[in-house]
Amino acid sequence: MPLHSTDQNATTASVPVGSLRFSAPATRWFEALPIGNGRLGGMVYGGTDVDRIQLSESTAWSGAPSETDVSESGREQLAHIRALLFAGDHAKAQELAEEHLLGRPASFGTNLPLPEVLIEHRATGPVQDYRRSLDLGDGIVRSAFTRSGVEYATAVLSSHPARVIAYRITASAPGAVTLQVGVGEAVFPLARRIDDGDLVLSGRAVETLHSNGRDGVDLTVRIRLLPDAGSRHADGDTVRIVGADAATVLVAVGTGWRGGDPEADAAAALDAAERQGWPELCAGHVADVSALMGRVAIDLGRTDPAVRALPTDVRRDLLARGGEDPELVALYFQYGRYLTVAGSRHDSPLPLALQGLWNDGLASSASWTNDFHLDMNTQQNYWAAEPTALPECQEPLLRLVENLRPSGRATASRLYGARGWVAHTVTNAWGYTAPGWGMGWGLNVTGGAWIARQHWERWEYGQDEDFLRERAYPVLKEAAEFFLDYLVPEPEPEHGRLVTGPSDSPENWYIAPSGAECSVSMGPTADRVFVEAVFRMCEEAAERLDVDAEFRDRVADARRELVPFRIGRHGQLREWLDDFEEAVPSHRHTSHLMALYPERQISPRATPELAEAARVTIDRRESAPGWEQTEWAEANFIAYYARLLDGDVALRHVRNLIADASEANLMSFSRGGVAGAVQNIYSFDGNAGGTAGIAEMLLQSDGEEIELLPALPADWPDGQVRGLRARGGVEVDIAWSGGRLRRAGLRTALPRQVRVRYREDSLDLYLLPERFCEVRPDH
Repeated sequence: MPLHSTDQNATTASVPVGSLRFSAPATRWFEALPIGNGRLGGMVYGGTDVDRIQLSESTAWSGAPSETDVSESGREQLAHIRALLFAGDHAKAQELAEEHLLGRPASFGTNLPLPEVLIEHRATGPVQDYRRSLDLGDGIVRSAFTRSGVEYATAVLSSHPARVIAYRITASAPGAVTLQVGVGEAVFPLARRIDDGDLVLSGRAVETLHSNGRDGVDLTVRIRLLPDAGSRHADGDTVRIVGADAATVLVAVGTGWRGGDPEADAAAALDAAERQGWPELCAGHVADVSALMGRVAIDLGRTDPAVRALPTDVRRDLLARGGEDPELVALYFQYGRYLTVAGSRHDSPLPLALQGLWNDGLASSASWTNDFHLDMNTQQNYWAAEPTALPECQEPLLRLVENLRPSGRATASRLYGARGWVAHTVTNAWGYTAPGWGMGWGLNVTGGAWIARQHWERWEYGQDEDFLRERAYPVLKEAAEFFLDYLVPEPEPEHGRLVTGPSDSPENWYIAPSGAECSVSMGPTADRVFVEAVFRMCEEAAERLDVDAEFRDRVADARRELVPFRIGRHGQLREWLDDFEEAVPSHRHTSHLMALYPERQISPRATPELAEAARVTIDRRESAPGWEQTEWAEANFIAYYARLLDGDVALRHVRNLIADASEANLMSFSRGGVAGAVQNIYSFDGNAGGTAGIAEMLLQSDGEEIELLPALPADWPDGQVRGLRARGGVEVDIAWSGGRLRRAGLRTALPRQVRVRYREDSLDLYLLPERFCEVRPDH
């Protein structure tokens, strides 16, 4: 079915972004609905007697910077540990690595949850006709109900332009709004006072599990009530409105992170929002959110109208029992985009943490913190940003990586005697780059290289050469400089290839020939993936920018000497240099398969044997007793199978993610009983990773070739998508019917030569700016 093209101005029709809908107020966190402005977040319960908004703020961090996190004895022991690993004494090397290489954080910290705003409604009588929703197109949580013949309606938003959360309640009868507003318990001390009619809470974000109990940001929460008619009163630590026609509650949070003035910042935000008034504030918020969410529309087929009319949690349960609901899958795709918009904006002070912007208090009180995990989770948080047309939402992550370089240089020098910069498994608001403090996960030496890939993603999708020159290339070059110094050759009579180590394959363990369970090794495959990636990116960038010819040659030489991928005794892609058995065959981490996605070092067309080995690896993990099914692992599998061009299996994992690893409010969770979690804990990565995986099923690109519908499942026979982005700065619309491509449209802001592929057919095109090039199959 050959392809042909025409220049047109047509576009595929758009469809609504969608809403989550419920028929009752939330009674628990995983039923509440999220709002956010990139810094200030809320989980809205929609109660009729007491409404609750649980607050979060991205810079509400305990801990502090430290210059003593790196082991002082590590550098002198490095060569000895390597020699032990090469000699096969893995257990002794493990012992010395634990003693000398692990990090020693003085006050690492965590993002901490803020208390709930409690809005008590003083109306009485039975509640009728209740409904609650979150419109993904405008980012407003709405509820409505009737009580004693009066119709009440609420709207809650977190405005990025205004920097506040705003709660609006209206009533159909004059004087029917009477509220009392207070604040729930906090996990750290907050002093409460009334100041000029506002309820004000002030304190410091401190805790003792992950820091010293003294270090943390200063913080102020300020709440203001604005009645339409009626009267306002303040008593003790609550404020009240009596007999109003309608009312607005404004909430602002200021912190002292990086020199902020908590009191002044919170007061200024409320003053500005009050001057605007609700109509202007709401209109500005809607315009802001809709401009981002409206860039992409998706239609994966029609759901039965009777199912479509059901509440979202009921539809999710039906999907879990084997029902078909393509519109719910499309909603989940858009939900990942919405959470990205709500949690991460171009001017956000920090990127999405493990729990995105919405802190349920469970990660921060667990053995692992609500921080930035650099061995999968933070990367996956942003996988959807570029392909689903939210590139500016990556800005806080890119700044975080750039700000890690000074600390990373010190760690590279003090621990490894190397130039460049390095980061390991976790980082925080304070620039931590030392190894983690536990074996099995702490010595991921390519965490910095892994997260630096996001700079390359920005370049590949956006084609901004200034960005490449001024931001991406410096980050990647210094990462490459570290590995040029850190890599060592395998001893003869091996092949003498270059390997990393001692390091982990996050976060897995192997069984050494002695029978000991160990984690550190020389040359884990995951390291090879990211060293190869950084070297390749540096080569391409230096050539594009016409700089650093000598450095480029050194990188190219080292890249040729990297250990190749190897297939193990079970037909699997080896995770370690030697063909070790896994200590935990059901382990959730498959870091070596990053070669398949997001990298393209393995693919069915270019490396079919390795692609099959990757598939065997996935099959073995998932079929092992006790498979550690987590939200991000399911998201990984969607993307893996999309790259393996198997849409039907990818869709099975989409369903698993929604039905088995996402809750009633469709927020993804890390399963209790896995990785030390005692109960299900919200994790942002599954939502974003699921969105990215669905996008990958519909469109793939490598900067030269754009593939249409590469992994279209049989259960999506008809549909369309508008506004996806391909590498090379190309925007793509696709429509299909009967399981076959009907048409595709391509736009670009810069002249661009591309090859478009559909199945086994391809077409070379030269795209012109602002022209819409339509591609259709010849039937």
